[in-house]
Amino acid sequence: MRITRTFTVENKEEFKESLLLWAQQYDEVVWLDSNGHSDPYGCFDALLAVDGLTALSTDYHSGFEDLATYQAQVKDWIFGYLTYDLKNDVEVLTSKNNDGLAFPELYFFQPKKVIRIRENKIDFIYLNMVSDELETDFEEINQHTFNLSETSIPKEDIRIRMRIFKDEYFRKVWQMLAHIQNGDLYEANFCQEFYAENCTINPLGAFKKLNAISKAPFSAYLKLSDKYLCSASPERYLKKMGNKVISQPIKGTAARNGSITEDTELKMQLEQDEKERSENIMIVDLVRNDLSKSALKGSVTVEELCKVYSFEQVHQMVSIISATVAPDKNPVELIKETFPMGSMTGAPKISAMKIIEELESSRRGLYSGAVGYFTPNSDFDFNVVIRSILYNESKKYVSYSVGSAITAKSNPNKEYEECLLKAKAMREVIEG
Repeated sequence: MRITRTFTVENKEEFKESLLLWAQQYDEVVWLDSNGHSDPYGCFDALLAVDGLTALSTDYHSGFEDLATYQAQVKDWIFGYLTYDLKNDVEVLTSKNNDGLAFPELYFFQPKKVIRIRENKIDFIYLNMVSDELETDFEEINQHTFNLSETSIPKEDIRIRMRIFKDEYFRKVWQMLAHIQNGDLYEANFCQEFYAENCTINPLGAFKKLNAISKAPFSAYLKLSDKYLCSASPERYLKKMGNKVISQPIKGTAARNGSITEDTELKMQLEQDEKERSENIMIVDLVRNDLSKSALKGSVTVEELCKVYSFEQVHQMVSIISATVAPDKNPVELIKETFPMGSMTGAPKISAMKIIEELESSRRGLYSGAVGYFTPNSDFDFNVVIRSILYNESKKYVSYSVGSAITAKSNPNKEYEECLLKAKAMREVIEG
């Protein structure tokens, strides 16, 4: 059972900053921040979960079955992540590429303390066993006494390396295009890793800087002992609200420009770009097919097609697809039927994942996976882990990956430039 108490604060942004600093005392932390974006399906400004009572950590073998059992047994808030490699639990696939980060392939925990921010209202949702700490915690956070120097980033000379170099990237893209010409697939998201070894970063400082640069609607900070995620994701993977399921895939990217006139022109060009629109529509069809596995007949709907949204660093083309499911549909089964998200695989999905594994040089792990939560009534919401920095503190290994959609009309030079554009914010954070 949980106790909920609602407080009002004068300055929401100050409270958010203090709250995130306060959370660092715990080994399990998930922080989700909408950064003030208007989302028709949003239900909070920020959401924090800390201090696990129970947890599930496993590899991909029967991963979704284990998660379904855990979620049904706990019947409470649970927060965590799904790595891309859970594809191997969905289809007969493998992941054999290099993995420098070594995160568990699935991790969820039941937090003792959940704190939800909605405008100036703060909901403290605590398990009974810690409910006596509720008011004390609020007062401690609201006094803003935490040391901001805890978020400073060490002035260390970190050398970012590429897992594959430019010439090899071009060669692999040409191989991908050959697969497309042979009819093996018609779109694939091809990714590359940037990494640094034997380095130390301040994960919270890195997240705050990345979040300030990007101000993304599905930002996430995750801390699980010595493993960290700093995510400025602009993309929702899947959300369940009662009997309704929503996916918001992104495909199509253009740079921002400091000139209002030129920036508007770039946005219009993206809206009218046939290649970018075709990429987006291919993934919309894939998501429609995935959702139809569970949807009630005739309920799959494209609510928004190829609409361009402007973020701090890029314009992105977003579509919204929804469906209605039966009231007794298992929520984990919904995720399994649509995982991994189509925007990070390609189409046909299984063929794309096989070729991706063959041509990429590192295991994706949590990149291309999802971070989010289940509620006590079996609703859920998960982002897509992109535009993210991953860090294993014990191994002193930091990594970020970027990718782009390869289609028959792809130009390897332009795809490479798109990857560098997407990598810009993460590189700026790590290298300073």
